Amino acid sequence: MEDEELVDQKKYLEERCKPQCVKSLYEYEKCVKRVESDDTGHKHCTGQYFDYWSCIDKCVAPKLFKQLK
Repeated sequence: MEDEELVDQKKYLEERCKPQCVKSLYEYEKCVKRVESDDTGHKHCTGQYFDYWSCIDKCVAPKLFKQLK
């Protein structure tokens, strides 16, 4: 039995789904640029970050669970 390198399917699918979530990524990057100028430390981009990853998760989940069955 040969040693085969295992590939993390979730990470692979995330990379494949990222192009479908460009709009969310753009909104997050726009926010990061806006927040960089905030010296108070009160502003953040948590919402945009989670929107981006939520988009990726929605794309990945059906494909990943189909492989796990």
